[in-house]
Amino acid sequence: MSMPVPEQWAERARYDLQTARAMLEARRYVYVLFCCQQAAEKALKAVVIARTGKLAPRIHNLPRLAELAGVALDPPRLDLLADLSNYYVQTRYPDEIESVGQETDPQRVQATLDMTEETLEWLLSMLN
Repeated sequence: MSMPVPEQWAERARYDLQTARAMLEARRYVYVLFCCQQAAEKALKAVVIARTGKLAPRIHNLPRLAELAGVALDPPRLDLLADLSNYYVQTRYPDEIESVGQETDPQRVQATLDMTEETLEWLLSMLN
């Protein structure tokens, strides 16, 4: 089995971001956050592969993936990636998903999606 190339990871990251937008339109806010996390994770894994020539580890901790990719994060991006990492866990377990839903309002979700989109493009620009 051959290793996925960075462009394949980038394509999946963009797909997840499109799915996040669709979930926003459907007002499924918890899934917007989950898809944002997935998009960021796949973009970071693309950068890890591009920079190291090795497959990224099967982890979901976005700040750790950024570290492995050698990506220097400013505080807002670090906060975003930390928040998205938390959403990954919270959106996958029934006993935690309700707390995410209760904390989430449309404006906050939109802001998270916007920042994820900007961060995704910034990360993927590192592939060129």
